[in-house]
Amino acid sequence: MKTKEAQIIQLDFADEMKNSYRDYAVSVIIARALPDVRDGLKPVQRRILYAMTELGLSPDKPHRKSARIVGDTMGKYHPHGDSSIYDALVHMTEEFSLVMPLVDGHGNFGSIDGDGAAAMRYTEARLSTGAMTLLENLDKGLVPFGPNFDESEKEPLVLPATLPNLLINGTTGIAVGMATNIPTHNVGEVIDGVIAYIKNPGITTKGLMKYIKGPDFPTGAIITNADAIEEIYETGEGKLTLRAKTEIEKSEYGRQNIVITEIPYTVAGNKTRLLENLISLMKDKVFDEIYDVRDESSKEGIRLIIEVKKDRNIENLLNGLYKKTAMEDTYSVNMLAVKDKQPITFNLKMLIGEFVAFQEELYTKEYKHLLAKATDRLEIVDGLIKATDVIDLIIEILRGSESVRQAKACLTAGNITGIRFKSKKSEKEAQTLDFTERQADAILAMPLSRLIGLELLKLHQESDVLHANIEEYNKVLGDRAELHKLIIARLKNYKKQLARPRLTELANMEKGKYVEEIKEEELFILIDRFGYVKSVDSQSYSRIAEESLKEYTHIVSVKNTDKLCVFTAEGNMHQVKVMNIPKGRNKDKGVLIQTLCKVENENVLFYIGLESLLESQLFFATKQGFVKQVSGIEFETNRLTIASTKLAEGDTVAGITALTVMDVINPDEKVILITKKGLSLGFPLYEVSELKKTSRGVKGIALEQDDYVEYAAVVSPEQEEIVFEGKRFSPGKIRNRKRAAKGQKAQIRKGDKS
Repeated sequence: MKTKEAQIIQLDFADEMKNSYRDYAVSVIIARALPDVRDGLKPVQRRILYAMTELGLSPDKPHRKSARIVGDTMGKYHPHGDSSIYDALVHMTEEFSLVMPLVDGHGNFGSIDGDGAAAMRYTEARLSTGAMTLLENLDKGLVPFGPNFDESEKEPLVLPATLPNLLINGTTGIAVGMATNIPTHNVGEVIDGVIAYIKNPGITTKGLMKYIKGPDFPTGAIITNADAIEEIYETGEGKLTLRAKTEIEKSEYGRQNIVITEIPYTVAGNKTRLLENLISLMKDKVFDEIYDVRDESSKEGIRLIIEVKKDRNIENLLNGLYKKTAMEDTYSVNMLAVKDKQPITFNLKMLIGEFVAFQEELYTKEYKHLLAKATDRLEIVDGLIKATDVIDLIIEILRGSESVRQAKACLTAGNITGIRFKSKKSEKEAQTLDFTERQADAILAMPLSRLIGLELLKLHQESDVLHANIEEYNKVLGDRAELHKLIIARLKNYKKQLARPRLTELANMEKGKYVEEIKEEELFILIDRFGYVKSVDSQSYSRIAEESLKEYTHIVSVKNTDKLCVFTAEGNMHQVKVMNIPKGRNKDKGVLIQTLCKVENENVLFYIGLESLLESQLFFATKQGFVKQVSGIEFETNRLTIASTKLAEGDTVAGITALTVMDVINPDEKVILITKKGLSLGFPLYEVSELKKTSRGVKGIALEQDDYVEYAAVVSPEQEEIVFEGKRFSPGKIRNRKRAAKGQKAQIRKGDKS
């Protein structure tokens, strides 16, 4: 008996994690997420189709409950949960996801709107006609089989696909550290491309594109960067821009309708979300041009109506919709698939080459199978024909034998031991018999009806047919050109059955610029002491009582097309589009300024509209006593956050004042600085230099140790008094003198600019 110590295995944790994660990653890549380059199927899809084949669910048979199909697949081949199997089954029924659906669903299997499928106990399914192109000749031993997860069953490791399913239906999958995204293509175009490759293996990508013009999505729409397709087909990677197909129709009261008739493939299964997005943009007045949005889709096709207000620029609105909605979207192509258990990125020619090589392998095996079958049958037919010529002797042998084994030995080797013959002649003839084992078995099992003249004629005719067939099979197996003829003939037959016109339009379109059509209006931005901000129109503002206005620490007059500039003590300026500030009534609280810009933990000092800022000078004063003037033009930028001033280490902005041109040239305008220790200083504004925003400024006040500027402002000569620390005094009398620094901070009563 082993001790506990002997059962302990010492492992390096890092090595074990590395090995385990690698094994997991390989399992996901090979056995779950990526398709096989030969049949274009992921393991779960292949197992579902095989389970349906075993259930006999061919296109001409009745539908069977999806729950039965899922149960068989999970119990025999794919023990990863019924929901993942049913999701894969549902996906294979979706005409808006696949060009050639592999499963014919009966019942509610969801819709392009985004509705989910009904539970598997309610729906039914069977194989589609397209699926049979992947399953044909599965019983002929053309593809390898392997054990299932518990080795109780055998399953195909690949299906004998005779159509390039990977190109036709495409695929999407996310593995560990890699992903695949192969677009769908037109069946007829792909078949023509494959035939062209078979006839000329040296064909270029450009040559293939004469047949395979580009991806063809089941939802139609427009690829607007068709020039990028050739590079994508060369490299196996790239991005396609998909745009909804629209029409312009006249509506009532002089309005016009934008009618969306086809949507991008990326929105397939999410049409309702696109509709909801359009409605929310209308309600939020992001597009003021939209009067109404509605869905008039039916079985005939998609019809989303965007009703546009009278006398509006529809082309401009369309450009805006393409920019801000999924009406225009990007499809990232990554043609990754598994070959010989290795994930490889393929280009178009490589994909077709792999398919053709697989077809050559399949057809070779198929014709070897047919040749072996015909040869075996010919052996039996020739034996029966030969037997009819000596049928009297055979009957005599059978009547004289004591067992079947004894008779068979005589037929195959001329062994007459123990057999009773009527004459020496018959005995001598019996010794010359040399039928094969198969022929002997067939003779012994032959019914007497085969001796009828007509039956004998049929045997001779069958022999002639078998000889002709064997000659044909040998010809195909001995000549690659003949093999290619057969592949091409079958592909052409599939084209007649499955081809349909192209749905996706290929074009080269530039992205149109959207100019926002905004009706200008005066707004007031109200900010309270907690940082909650909202906007009200001028009419609503006029109705707010004076007492209510006192609750707001900052009130900024702006236009709705303007931006609100937010200056902080940390020396930053943040910008917020006024249209992004929610409108509200007096009772509404608003939203925190932090949700509109990246203020986060900064201390906001000053708010101003961008238009006013560009026409102003800003006076800056810092805690360490530096002062400067900066032209508002310096703050013109498209960036949401910039540095408003340069600060020394440990310094912050103590005060900011906006100055008009009249303020700057007025010799009586005065700068007031008050420190934490009560030191106050006043001096003319014109003594403060105008500098760049990137400069620190000049020293405005000499500070004692541990003292700092607590209050800074520019005041007019009309200023009556300042209340600082609860004491009132005239700004004009402020010199360099000390005051008690207790209680409230200094405030300017009238004309406050800070």
